[in-house]
Order: sequence, then structure tokens, then C-alpha cells
Amino acid sequence: MPSNNLLLEEPIRMASILEPSKPTFFPAMTKIVGTLGPRSRSVEIISGCLNAGMSVARFDFSWGDTAYHQETLENLKVAIKSTKKLCAVMLDTIGPELLVVTKTEHPISLLADESVVLTPDQDKEATSNLLPINFSGLSKAVKKGDTIFIGQYLFTGNETTSVMLEVTDVDGEDVVCQIKNSAILARQLYTLHVSQIRIDLPTLTDKDKEVISTWGARNNIDFLSLSHTRGAEDVRHARDFLSQLGDLGQTQIFAKIENTEGLTHFDEILHEADGIILARGNLGVDLPPEKVFLFQKAALYKCNMAGKPAVVTRVVDSMTDNLRPTRAEATDVANAVLDGSDAILLGAETLRGLYPVETISIVGKICAEAEKVFNHNLFFKKVINYVGEPMSHLESITSSAVRSAIKVKASAIICFTSSGRAARLIAKYRPTMPVLSVVIPQLKTNQLRWTFTGAFEARQSLIIRGLFPMLANPRHAAETTNATSESALKVALDYGKAHGVIKSHDRVVICQKVGDSAVVKIMELED
Repeated sequence: MPSNNLLLEEPIRMASILEPSKPTFFPAMTKIVGTLGPRSRSVEIISGCLNAGMSVARFDFSWGDTAYHQETLENLKVAIKSTKKLCAVMLDTIGPELLVVTKTEHPISLLADESVVLTPDQDKEATSNLLPINFSGLSKAVKKGDTIFIGQYLFTGNETTSVMLEVTDVDGEDVVCQIKNSAILARQLYTLHVSQIRIDLPTLTDKDKEVISTWGARNNIDFLSLSHTRGAEDVRHARDFLSQLGDLGQTQIFAKIENTEGLTHFDEILHEADGIILARGNLGVDLPPEKVFLFQKAALYKCNMAGKPAVVTRVVDSMTDNLRPTRAEATDVANAVLDGSDAILLGAETLRGLYPVETISIVGKICAEAEKVFNHNLFFKKVINYVGEPMSHLESITSSAVRSAIKVKASAIICFTSSGRAARLIAKYRPTMPVLSVVIPQLKTNQLRWTFTGAFEARQSLIIRGLFPMLANPRHAAETTNATSESALKVALDYGKAHGVIKSHDRVVICQKVGDSAVVKIMELED
């Protein structure tokens, strides 16, 4: 694995640690993905989440029906209008997820060293000695000595609702296990994870396809989180399916790596996917604990060099029930930023946590502090060396824009773009200043009606570190000079000034296409 030791920019003055964090419009360059659910679906709470720094709303279809999630999404739309904050939508698939089927509302007590049988007979009642599951092929997939984990959906790892089992025998379709720790299964939705074993189920299930083709297509989802991605073919299959659903052909696919099979095929998955989610919950079960951080560092390095966004999950589990993270969790968030993560994904913390808004706020503050000491110069050199020569024309222009902005200590980089590609390439080099991406809508026709593009491209920037999109007026052409160009630039500058990013006498770097050429300009602002 290439060295990824992003040392701190410079020694830190101890006194500076005691200085209060300064609130800004952009609390952090690193983005925050919040999972909306029972504790975070009202207009009031969602508005609080947006103001605290959430830029992507995740809808997880492992639970809840489409009507429930549609109601939450409608509340999100209201909150977006009231807060004037852009927010993208991510649909998280179920995938080949194994579940314990419990029809009883009574808690099920599992005692250490006792035996329990996992059976595919879902007609049987769940008891302390018998647990029905939704998969008939488990007995063929496991052998004596294998480890099976059962936990509440979005378990946090510190609950008494998680249990480890060891396979002791296989009896027909039933799997006999020894209980390794006492636990109480107190709710109905419990997932089952078999360590380092392939489960012969499709990655994109029939239920996933139904949800995507109905709820997803109706709401033009920006991102598809492909759970349990095991190989590049999974991504290709999902993309082929999306391409048949009209506008969803533009939806970006984020491959969710949560088992050793996905780890083994990581390079080919990264090549096919638009982004990567490191699902450390399931990975933490599949991998020995001492190996999880190695995968995180290696995976984030590969994503950074490829210029594809990487999202890290499971960072402040304890905030599901507490107002403050643990010391280890706070350090974990900062290390994810220093390792190169584009975004932090909050699951149980916002879905069923008691403090969704406070959690987003605290994670944003930790990210902002970590970004202050991130070694941008070393990172820039690493990417330049990795890309090598000759560079593509666009890569050369965008890297030059970042180099110029660093040299002149610009307050911001303004990039005019139609597809969003130029802005993403600028953000790939991790400039110290925010990148204001002015997305210019393009007029298109299918010979039946006229439509403007640009909304997808703007929202899909909301998961990329350091990139802050705004949708320009369609009359502002990205490739013209003179009046329309000046007008679009004024809109961008006014936006930056209004949000405290740009001040009088500051310098800004502008990356813009003029005719067939791309131009980088340095502008010093007047009063």
C-alpha cells in the first residue's frame, strides 16, 4: 500500500487548542450524510439538520415502506425551501440482507454457552432456542467453527442487543450454534451477518428494483447506495437497470463495501462506481478489529487518487443515546478527515438517535478542526505525482487553478461548469479554500419537449469535500464572454460575500471555459 501519512501541516500551538471554534457558513469542507427516520423526519428536525451541516439525506429501505419514506421526503422538500439549503437524496438498497424473522413482540433472551438453532422455517415461533431466518441456503454456506453475528438493525456495537454465535453443527437446513455472549433481542428487525462467507443472493434484489423503479424514479434520486457490493458486475448490473428508468440514468452509484468479497474486488469496483461507502459496521464484523483501520486508509487513498468521493460510516455510535461523543469517536472522526474522507455518513445516530441535530453539528465541528491541520501541500503533490504526465487538458487546467489559488492565497475558487466534471477535478486536489461550483443549466430536447439539465449535477456535488454548488440562471452561458459571463460571475461573487467566504480586497481564482479553451483567471476584489 502506498504511504498515506498525511502529516499535520505544522506543529500546533497548545494555546490555540483552547481557542473557541469560529462559526462560519461552511462549518466544514467535509460533507455529512444524515439518515432520516423516526427521530429525524419532521420539518423542524430536518431544518435543524440542514442548518447544522447535512447536505445529503439518506433513505434506508431496510425498514419502512415507500409511503413512509415519501412523507419524510416531502418534509425534506419543505425544509429545503425554508432554510434555502441544497440537499441531495440517497436511496440505500437492502441487498442480500439476512434477517431474523420474529413475529412476537416479547423480548427473546439468549444466554451465553447455551445452544440456539437457526432455521429457514419462518412459520415457527422465535424463542430463546430457535430463531427463524429469511434464507434457506445458510446450512450450505457455513461449516462448523464459523462465526455468525446477530444485531439490531443499525446496531451501534455497545448495546446488549447484539450476539455472536459459533456454528457447532449443521442439521439438514438448520444450523446449530453456541451462544458466545448473553443478549436480549427486544425488537423485530434484526440482521444476521456470517463472517467471511458468500451468501448466494443477488446484490440488487427484486424488492430493491421495485423501490427504485417506483419511489426512486418518481423522486429522481441523486445517489444509489448499493448495499453489499461484491464485485464490479454488481455495479454494472445496477447501472444497466437505472439506465432503463429515464432520468435515473444520471443517478450516481455508490458501492457500499461491507464484506471481504467487496474488499478483495475493491479496485475493479472503484473503477466502475461513482463513489465508495466504507460500511464499517458490517466490515467490523467481517474483519479482525485490528485490520479495519488498514482497509480504511488503503481504500481512502485509492479513492482520493482516482478522484472519486469516499464516505465513511459508523463514527459516533454513542451519540445515538448521548449528547457527546466518546474521546475515541471524536478522534475517529478527525482521523477519517485526515485519511481523506469526502463525507461522514450518520446512520443510527440520526435515524433513531435522541440528538440528530446536535450530532450533525458536533461531527461538523470536529471535521472543521481536522481540516485546519490537514497537510494540503503534501496531498496536492501526491495527486500530481500519481496522475503523472502527460495530463489531460482538463486535469492540467484544474490542477493549475488549485496551484494558483494556493500561491496567491485566494479566498475561493469559482468554477463555471455544465457537467460538474471540472469542479470535481478541482476538488480532487483538496484546495485549502472552498470551491464554488456554478452549474450552468443546458437546454436539451428529446424531440417531444425541452428540458434543462443542471439540477442533478449541482446536487451531486454535495457529497464531495470542499465543493459547494449553486445553480446559475439558464441565460448565463458557461462558454461566453462579455456581459452574460460577467453577470454569472457577479452572482457567484455575491453568493460568496453573502455567506462570508469572500470579502473586499480578497483574491479569487476563476476557472471558466471560453470558446474552445479553458481559462484560469486571478481576480482581486475592490470595495
